[in-house]
Amino acid sequence: QVQLVESGGGLVQPGGSLRLSCAASGSIFSIYAMRWYRQAPGNQRDLVAVITGGSITGYADSVKGRFTISRDIAKNTVYLQMNSLKPEDTAVYYCNVDAAPLITRIRSNYWGQGTQVTVSS
Repeated sequence: QVQLVESGGGLVQPGGSLRLSCAASGSIFSIYAMRWYRQAPGNQRDLVAVITGGSITGYADSVKGRFTISRDIAKNTVYLQMNSLKPEDTAVYYCNVDAAPLITRIRSNYWGQGTQVTVSS
């Protein structure tokens, strides 16, 4: 199976920066698209950014120009660099990955446990 572990969340002042990381571990055959979602209290879980297996990226309009998604293929890790943070960016951020475990080689979808990001003065 594939496990995802996120890190890097925390409390930051408006205008500040944070860098989230999500490392995939386990017996992995291949990793395809990697994504970041976020969910604020009372809201649905929304897609923030995606990076494909070919490293093509896409962003929600609300974060374009402020957030950057990247991946380290050798480390099976995806990052989200968040700059110029706003209070409305406050949410639990979840890593989401399409991956194939070595044992099945069948592509499945996996979620991390989430990491809290709070933007407040």
